[in-house]
Formats: sequence, C-alpha cells, structure tokens
Amino acid sequence: MKKLFLLLVAVLSIGLCASAQTRTVTGTVLDANTDEPLIGASVTAGTSNQGVATDIDGAFSIPVPASVTKLTVSYVGYESQTVNIGSGHVVVKLQPQSNTLDEVFAVAYGTAKKSEYTGSASVVKAEQLEDALVTTVTNALTGRVAGVQTVSNNGQPGSEPTVLIRGVGSINAGVSPLYVVDGVPYSGDIATIPATDIEAMTVLKDAASAALYGARGANGVILITTKKGKEGSARVTLDARWGGNSRALSNYDVMTDSREYIEQVYKAHYMTGLMSQGMTKGAAHNYALNQLWPSIGYQTWTAPAGQTIIGTDGRFNPDATPGYLNEEAGYYYIGDDWSKQLSNGLRQEYNLSINGGTDKFTYYLGASYLSDEGIITGSGYERLATRAQVDYQAKPWLKIGTNLSYTYVNSQYPSDQVSNGTSYSTGNAFLFANWMAPVYPMYVRDSSGQIMYNTTYNRPIYDYGDSQFGAKRNYMSMGNPSGDLAYNLDESLMDVFDGKWYVLLTPIEGLTINGNLGYFVDNTRAHYISNGLYGQGTSYGGQAIQQQSRMRTLNLQGLAEYQRTFADVHNGSIMVGYESFDRYDEVVAANGQMLYNPTLWAVSNTVKNKRGSGSADGYGTRGIFGRLKYNYDSKYFLMASYRRDASSRFHPKHRWGNFWSASVAWEVAKENFMEEFTNVDMLKVKFSFGQNGNDNIGNYYAYVDQFILSGDGYYSDSQLGYKGNPDITWETSNNLNAGVDFSFFKGMLSGTVEYYQRQVSDMLFNIPVAPSLGYSSYPMNVGSMRNNGVEIELNYRPINTRDITWDIYANLTAPSNKVIKLSPDLLDGNGDWISGSRIFHEGESMYQLYLPKYAGVEEESGLALYYYRKPLMKDGQQVVVNGIPQYEAEEHTTTDWALARTSNRVSTGNMMPKGYGGFGTSLNAYGIDFAVNFAFQFGGKLMDSSYQAFMSGFQASDIGQNMHRDLLNAWTPENTVTDVPRLSTTDQYTTATSDRFLISSNYLSLSNITVGYTLPEKWTSKLYLHNVRLYFSGENVALWSKRKGLDPRQGFTSSQNDTYSPIRCFSGGLRLSF
Repeated sequence: MKKLFLLLVAVLSIGLCASAQTRTVTGTVLDANTDEPLIGASVTAGTSNQGVATDIDGAFSIPVPASVTKLTVSYVGYESQTVNIGSGHVVVKLQPQSNTLDEVFAVAYGTAKKSEYTGSASVVKAEQLEDALVTTVTNALTGRVAGVQTVSNNGQPGSEPTVLIRGVGSINAGVSPLYVVDGVPYSGDIATIPATDIEAMTVLKDAASAALYGARGANGVILITTKKGKEGSARVTLDARWGGNSRALSNYDVMTDSREYIEQVYKAHYMTGLMSQGMTKGAAHNYALNQLWPSIGYQTWTAPAGQTIIGTDGRFNPDATPGYLNEEAGYYYIGDDWSKQLSNGLRQEYNLSINGGTDKFTYYLGASYLSDEGIITGSGYERLATRAQVDYQAKPWLKIGTNLSYTYVNSQYPSDQVSNGTSYSTGNAFLFANWMAPVYPMYVRDSSGQIMYNTTYNRPIYDYGDSQFGAKRNYMSMGNPSGDLAYNLDESLMDVFDGKWYVLLTPIEGLTINGNLGYFVDNTRAHYISNGLYGQGTSYGGQAIQQQSRMRTLNLQGLAEYQRTFADVHNGSIMVGYESFDRYDEVVAANGQMLYNPTLWAVSNTVKNKRGSGSADGYGTRGIFGRLKYNYDSKYFLMASYRRDASSRFHPKHRWGNFWSASVAWEVAKENFMEEFTNVDMLKVKFSFGQNGNDNIGNYYAYVDQFILSGDGYYSDSQLGYKGNPDITWETSNNLNAGVDFSFFKGMLSGTVEYYQRQVSDMLFNIPVAPSLGYSSYPMNVGSMRNNGVEIELNYRPINTRDITWDIYANLTAPSNKVIKLSPDLLDGNGDWISGSRIFHEGESMYQLYLPKYAGVEEESGLALYYYRKPLMKDGQQVVVNGIPQYEAEEHTTTDWALARTSNRVSTGNMMPKGYGGFGTSLNAYGIDFAVNFAFQFGGKLMDSSYQAFMSGFQASDIGQNMHRDLLNAWTPENTVTDVPRLSTTDQYTTATSDRFLISSNYLSLSNITVGYTLPEKWTSKLYLHNVRLYFSGENVALWSKRKGLDPRQGFTSSQNDTYSPIRCFSGGLRLSF
C-alpha cells in the first residue's frame, strides 16, 4: 500500500512539473495595412515544425514550452515574422510581400539573389506554368520574357518550338538554347517534362549568366528547376483537367463555294481563248466549256438536259444540281469540303504529387498522365511521366540526393504534315484541307451516292484521284491524306529515363564540395505502315518500316566553392569545377514491301524487298571552369568566370576554346545619399561582357572526311558522304550587356531596362559547292554577325491586400541585326552573297530578300507587269564590272518576269520586326482569380507564300488548287483598273515571286486566359482539405494579323499555311490539396 501511494505521488509530481514547463499562448494575426484578420496563417513555436493555424478571426492558441521565447508566423503572400512572446495576448501584423529583392533563383552551377545578380536573367515561376495548357513547356514562354521569341510552323501535339534568345546568332549553325534540368545539360525532348513538375524556368541571356556553360551556351541557356520536397507533413496535390483541341488558325479567304470556283476556272479558259488565242467571245465561250471538266478531272455538277453548266454570261447555271453519275464507271462524284478532315480532339491531363519531410529528409513524388489528341486522325501525344526526388542530410557535413524520372510517350506523328521538305506531300492533310478546291470527292461513292466502305476494316474508301475509281484529279493526283491517316500508321514509342545523383560535402565552414552525375536514356521505337490497298502503296503492296534508336548521355560534374565574409562587409566566393559530357546515338532500321497483314507494322509481315541498316555515332565535350564573386556591403558587386572547353567536332589542334566573362553592378539605392528617397527599394546599375562558344555545325566529326559503304560482299565500295574540314574551329559569341534593375514603392513597380550586343565571329557554315566535286558542301568559318537591342520588363502591382491582389506586366524588345563580315568565298563582284531569294551583304541585316519589283497590271492586256532595266552598253557590248553585268539606272515595265529578275532584283531591306514582346494581367479577389496574357510583334514584313499560291490565276497546272477570293477582282476587258492580273491557264508570270507578296508581319495573339475560384478554407477544412480550386483555361486563344489565315509566328521572312495548324485548347480543371 505504501509503494502504491508513493507511485501515485510520483506520477502526480511529474504531471505537475510537465504542466509547469508548458504554457498556452494566444494571439491574433492581422494584415499590417488593413488590420484585417489573416485566416489560416501558420504559427510555430521556436524551431518546432509543429504549429497551429489561425481561425476565421485570425486568432490562435498554441501550447509553448517554457524554454521557448519566440513565435514564427507565416502566411502565403506575406513576409514571415518572428516575434517575442510577452505576458499577454500577442498581436502580429504581417507585411504583404511587396518585392522580390531577396528572391533566389537558379543560375549557372548554383543560385543567386535577384538583388545581388550582375547578369541578365528572367524567371518564369510555377504559378505561371501550372495553368498553361501546353504539352511542351517552352510554349509557355511566349510573350512572358523580354528577348525571347518562340517560332513554330508545326502545331503537332508534342512538337517543340524554336526558342530564340536575343535573336539568331548564326546563319547556319544551331540557334537553339542549351537546356539544363536541375543542373545537368538535357538532350531529350522538352515535351517529356510535364509543366506541373517544374518549379521555375530561368532564362540566362548574357555572357555573365551563360559563359560558364562554354561550348553549349552561345545561344543562351534555359535552366529548368523541378519541384522538390519541403519540410512539414505530407502534402498531396491532385490536378485534373479536361478539354478539347481545335484548329486555332483559320484558312485564307478562299473559295468555299464550288460554283464560284467552277465559274473562275471557266473564266480562266475563256480569257485564254479570248486574249491568248485571239478567239471571238462565242468561240472562247465554247472553248472554255469544252476545257472545263477535263481540266478539273472530275465532273461534280449536272446541268439539265440541253443546258450548259456555265451560261454565255459567264455565270453558273442556277438550275444545275450538285453531283454527277459516271454511268460507265458506276461511281457518283460530288465535291467535298476537304477542311472537314480536320476535327476536334480531346485533351485530358491528370497530375498527382506528394511532398513533405523533416529538417533532414525531404521528398517529392509526382505522376502525370496526358492524352493530347491532334486535330487530324492518327495524330496525338500520350505521355505518362513519373518523378521521385529525395534530399537527405546524412551528416552535418554530408548531404546526398537523387532526382529520378521515367516517361513513356506514344507519339502519333504523321510526318508529312511538317515543313521539312514534305509539306507538299500528297499525304499532307493540312495542305489538302487548306488548298484543295471544293470540287473533288474525298470519298468513293456508289452509283446511288452512298459512301462506300471497306467491309474488312469497316472504314470508308477514299478517292485518291488516281483513275482507280473512274476519274483522275489534275491537282495532287494519287493523294488523299484522309485515306492515308485512316489506313496508315506513323507512331513513335519512347521510354525516357533521366537520373541525377549528387553528394554535397561541407568539410569546413564556407567550403562546399559538390559531385553530380547525370545519366539520360531515350529508347525510341518507330513504326510505319504505308497501306497497299489504296493510293501510292498499291503499286508495291504497301510498306512497313521498323526502327529502333537509342540515345544516351552521361554528364559528370565536380564543383568546389568557398565563401567567406570579412569584417561584415566584404563578401566573396570562389568556385572551380570540371565537367564532362558524352552522348551516344545508335539506330537500327529495317523495311520491306508487300504487306501480308495490312495493319501490322513488323517487317516480318512483308513479303519482298526487305532491307536493313544501322548506324552509330558519338559526341563529347570536356570543360574546366571557375568563377569569382565579390561584393562590398551588398552595394558593389563583381563577378568573373572562365571556362576552357574541348569539343569532339573539331580537329585536336583546334579542339580547345577559351570562354570568359566579367560583370559589375552598383546598388545605388543603398548609398547614403539615397536615404531620403524612401520609395526606392532597388536601383542597381549593371554591366557585363564575355564570350561563349558554339560548335553546333550538325556533324559530330566535322573535321574528317566520312564515307558511305555500298555494294555487297567482296565487291563493296565506298563513296564520300561528308567532306570534313580540319581547319574549322569554334564559333565565338561576344556578348555585352548594360542595364538597370529597379524596384519602387516597396515593390509596387519593378522592372529592368537593358541594352545588349551579341557579336558572333567565325560563324560555322556549310558552304555549297558544285556537285561535280562529289559532295554538296563542306563546313567552314565564314564571317561575323551582330545582334543588338533594348529590352524592357515592367511589373506593376497596384493593389496588394489580404483579399485583392492585382498584377500587371509588360515587356518589349527592340532588336537589330547586321552582318559584319562574310567569307570572300561566298561573295560576288558586288560584295553580295546571293542564295536563291536571299541576299546577304556586309553592314546590312541578314533578314532580306532579293526580289523583282511588281509594277501592277497592264491595262491593255491584263498581264502582270514588272520593273526591269536596260543593259548598260559601251562599244556595242554590255558593261561588266567584277564579273557583274551592269544595267542603266532608269526603270521600265515589262511582262517578262525573267527579264526583270535578271536586270532589276532589289533588296527588300531589313524585314525583321522592329519590336516584339508581351503583356498581361492577373487579378485575385476574394477567391476568384483571373489572368490573361498577350504576345505581339510589329514593324516587320514577310513573304506571304500561301497568298502567292492562292493568287496563281488558274494556270493549267494549278487547276484543282483552291484560290483566293481576291481573284474575283481580276482584270477583264470590263475591269481594267485593278492590281490583280487576268485569269488565264497559260500566263506564265501571273504570280511569279516578287515584292507583290510582301506583307506586314505585325500580329497580336491572345496566348492564354484563365479564370478560377478557390473555395474558402472554412469550407474545405471541414472536408479535411487544404485547398480546392476550380478553373477554366484557354491556350492559343486568338490571333490577329494583317491577313486572314496569315501566321507571322512561323518565321522572320516567310509564312505558309501548308503545315500542321496551331492548336487552340480550352479546358476546365479541378485542383485540390490535403
């Protein structure tokens, strides 16, 4: 009994002691500007990870050990605050986050604060990416970053745009930036990385930012930082969205009514008879009627008995009926709308992530599924991506971690839809949808007019216009992309692994030693079937192609950095490192003809003409580098870097290159004389200069001759396949950057103004040579070019309260381009390098065309006129200077375009835009959020190649191709005052290439619009949910340009609508976390 009593006393004593060591602290958290309560603010005691959240009145109550004297209070969008615990009720007033001076972002081989950075860099954060409906995350850069342009003529889901940072740095070498993912150069498809996996993208634009990447950083660097785990309890986030894809770019104003088109074909034949062959009006009418259907190839309208399809007045017979029965062949012909082969696609995406951890161990797990259907049959992008990231502080001096991702992709990618030399292919659905006249049947119909079906495969039978079903098209005979897409197969299956491992040592204070290993593998299987049932494949029974490629890279990095502060004002660091990069490519392919099973892609399914091939290649770089940073009292900054790189593309004598940078900055706002200017948060003046290298000439061993083996067995032979040049070396980019970073009114207004100059010397170029030499070109360093301009980025936050936040941003880039020097091997006697319709001249922009001048229409004949000049004669012979025939200064007009081209081609002048950029706004008010983003371009011009084709005037070879409705204003004997030449089937130069088809490249695009609603936390907390948001988003919403159908985003000198159309996407989504 005594023992039991003593035990009870001991327990009560321990309980009383414990109670005495813990007390309850109460308080309220308010907005410092409005004194309104902050709901859901986090309150923790001391260094503990456990805490409480404030209630609807901003109040909290938290048990605190007696030894703890401080509370830490944090809230999203506000500055965290640590306060002392008093004896009474604690009131904490948090300041809204008003600036980003201490924002930390990724830079080359490390991180930096915005307030201390001396280079040029822009950051796109996760919240700007997470609502973007983009399969390839770089599409989200459009209009968001000054100095960055995205150029694309391929809307295929999963395709990557060309990203240009501060212009094109080379005439022929690669112009794409280097992508670095979590510190390791990335060689895979950016589309394999889901946008929801990304924490931020940093665009490095100048040498101070990118010089440490040496050989691969000449065109700028895009650093992608993926999401990591954060301390705290596990946080699960689920994001699901569903929507649809549709065509974003309409066709030109072409003739969609087949009667209108047939009338114009008749007029072309009529004008040929009347004006070219001297017929009377009656004879010309009969001639046109006789030529009408044979020139089209199909008769698709029927006139009443005894009547003609076109009357003597040139108008379509109103009593004619659509459709025509070919009784002899037994098929019914009627014109179809070929644009209907373009359809809408479904887009669905699901993202799940879990992250959390302790002060020693953090983790992030993510999984994503995307199904992005294209707008034609057989086109789409399916992606399943997973990621696992772990950081572990094993010892106070040792931290290790890994970041592993695996992605599976099924890309259905009909290759004929892209502009790589196949855009005029008979398998191009967009060419047919945009360019096919509405007079041809897409399907085969029986005598009753019903679409016929292949009963074996339950698919329609498509008319290829190849006489197989009784008629032959004049235009694109043997082609029907709808049939190809229905019966053919073109897919790529990708297994992508990207692994990164690191070890971080801190043996002494200030010293960090970092080892990184990156290993990347892309195994891609490609399957292709060309059916043998219909179309071109019928002559050989169809074809199967089976290909497997493997690309792997290995990146090793070793870094050591020492940082130290002296006397509280001298802050410095020095970093040295070594990096190696190796890439290996291997391809094995086989093909065969005459398919046994028309739906099986295996080559073993073919009967004859089986062939196989294989190749292997490799590329490597080695680099040693260092960086020195110093600042005095966070006012005066200095940074210098150096890298020595070697590339396998060059001969050992020219393999190594030296690249460096130096930059300084002055934070004026921290000077004593600025103390009275209390509204100036930051006013940093910065300057940098440095060099980058570029070795991207295409071939991995450009300095050696390479041969192709041919023949079989003992009789094998070889032929020169690539002519190397042992003297080529690095293309060097010298970069200058000067600017001002500023922030006023506690971050209400902030931005950057910069001037840049990027001069590239020893430009890499494949010089064309006469084919008689046995090769078509060889690599060479040919000259230098300069890009310069001004960039402005502005951010304005007019409202920043607990319930309402309003942000406005805008950026503008005013670029300029000039060719400084060209190799004499390229220049003619006038100092020009003329390549087709392009002209390059020292001291002028590379964005110029060399074209004849259009002079309008000859009123008497209706023929197109061009300006020409007469030969300059002396002693009965034309004067020749430096091998160039000379012409008189005075211009005359002629209908002979060839004469005008020979005697009077002129430069268009600089065609590149005078400015480009973007602007937008985001508003968050009482749980409702709205954001809109625009991109624009102005001051340039380009060649509208599609309009040129649509204005051809019905030349005989073009009948069947659709035409622009501007031809309705063509010259006739009754309409002589016009700038549109007459219609004719025989006129040779109606739409010959000239300055007639230049047009403004100005555009404004609505890139993204998002509307969302976040449910109040007092509702969601009852369901044990942290956050619930419903939203609706649109991507690539609208484009306004000078002409309907014109897309100036395709390039700087020309645009054509015969490739995969840009896709517009609208989607609704649900995002929740708990």
